[in-house]
Amino acid sequence: MSEQNPNASGAPLSGEPSPEELEAAAAAALGGNDELAWTKAELDTQKSKNAELADLYLRAQADVQNARRRAEDEISKSRKFALEGFAESLLPVLDSLEAGLAIQNATSEQIREGAEATLRQLKSALERNKVIEINPAAGDRFDPHHHQAISMVPAEQEANTVVSVLQKGYSIAERVLRPALVTVAAPK
Repeated sequence: MSEQNPNASGAPLSGEPSPEELEAAAAAALGGNDELAWTKAELDTQKSKNAELADLYLRAQADVQNARRRAEDEISKSRKFALEGFAESLLPVLDSLEAGLAIQNATSEQIREGAEATLRQLKSALERNKVIEINPAAGDRFDPHHHQAISMVPAEQEANTVVSVLQKGYSIAERVLRPALVTVAAPK
């Protein structure tokens, strides 16, 4: 007799008759018109199928939990590495600022040139990381999704259009980080 090891559902892994054997026993019982034997065989068949389905259910549940855990790990890693890439792109800007401050006797022209070069580096780093400037031109239609009106001013242009930009806005992946602060033409 083989040893029976229960699986996760509690049903024995070995020593139990296969569904084919149970069906053959049921057919033999029918031949002898033994209704009780047939019922027992049918019950054994159903118990076997139930144990098999319970095992499949537990395995499917474990697979779902594993998939969920793997997805959470991937999301966590994506966030970490996205921030790492952004920070890495800002390091040259930091280096330029420190190098500019290290010069003791710089002229105002040298300071301005260094500041302009550093600003170009910063803008480039932001663009590489999909941080896009929102800077509407005068006369552009006011867009409340991208602009924040600070005031309405009388102007010689169409109402509800941008007159001036007080502060640029920025978006990342089509999501507004900060709206552009603007003045808007008042209706005449």
